[in-house]
Amino acid sequence: MKLTRALVGDAVLAVVLAVLGVVTVLAYQFSGGPGRDLDAVGIALICAAGLALTVRRFWPYHVLAAETVVTTAYLLANYRYGLILGSFAVAVYTVARHRPLARAAIAAGSALPILLAHTFVNDSAVSGLLGLLPGSAWGVVPFAVGVTVRQTRQAAEQARAEALRRRVDDERLRIVQEVHDVVGHGLAAIKMQADVALHVLTRKPEQAEVALDVISRTSSEALEELRATLAVMRQAEDDTERAPTPTLERLDELRRRMGETGVDVRLVIEGERPSLPKVVDTAGYRIVQESLTNVLRHSGAREADVTVTYTPEEVRLTVTNPVTAPPVAERDGGLGIPGMRQRALSLGGTFSAGPTGDGRFEVRASLPIGGSR
Repeated sequence: MKLTRALVGDAVLAVVLAVLGVVTVLAYQFSGGPGRDLDAVGIALICAAGLALTVRRFWPYHVLAAETVVTTAYLLANYRYGLILGSFAVAVYTVARHRPLARAAIAAGSALPILLAHTFVNDSAVSGLLGLLPGSAWGVVPFAVGVTVRQTRQAAEQARAEALRRRVDDERLRIVQEVHDVVGHGLAAIKMQADVALHVLTRKPEQAEVALDVISRTSSEALEELRATLAVMRQAEDDTERAPTPTLERLDELRRRMGETGVDVRLVIEGERPSLPKVVDTAGYRIVQESLTNVLRHSGAREADVTVTYTPEEVRLTVTNPVTAPPVAERDGGLGIPGMRQRALSLGGTFSAGPTGDGRFEVRASLPIGGSR
């Protein structure tokens, strides 16, 4: 969809420059300026220069070459100046903006001398070598602007990637602390109850039974939480605040943090939230978090929709976003989509992820409630 919008925008720009190119030359002609009167050939050259910009993002070098030939032919034919030079400037900008600096400089540097040949024969040009200065500006200025825009965008992307890396590192450190807390607390409780059981085993076996029951429940809870925490460690991303128990109730905080990174998340909650098992609550939060992290890292999109639907039997999660860049395939050993799928299936739920027919990418998961208690 982004590519379609860009193509439509370029088409509009091309038509506008073609029309304005003809109009400006006619206005200059009616004012009595020097140069050859515009005729059918001149109009065709102006329109060709403008309309060629429609495909400037697909073939920037070819468009620049076409603009150079058409514009030079127009000016060598002694037609008056006009916005046909604007079409040439846009082509130079496009090469500088979207192509490597060295190759862009060679292309623009090769086009400019060809264009400047008209300054020695066109009556509208400033006579002599002074004519090279305004003529050169039509190539130098848009090239400088294109390079500046490209470098600014690259710097912003690098800063964004660095910020994401720091968030990942902070999350891993936080999870190490979570593991320490889970294991430390669980083992301390188990040891204490084991000591009690050993102490009263022969004299008061009924108290020993109570202690052993506490040990069983404590170890089960600790193992459940530890499994969830270790699963998170394999795919930890983007959660920089210390939150020992991430739950679906904290999705609004996640939405806010994603907004700070430049992704606008629209969150919709449907149904009344039932009492959820901890493992389901945590898994649901992590699935949404990983989906949004993939939006941030791979899709190039700046928006996403998250829908959480509660029913008495299950929690349904849907995360969708526009596809604004070519899909990034899961690398061997990748833990993004496979990790989310494993979370859902381990709870007896379902999971799917992939592009839809309307130019979006969708992640869907259902997590049963009753079977996970």
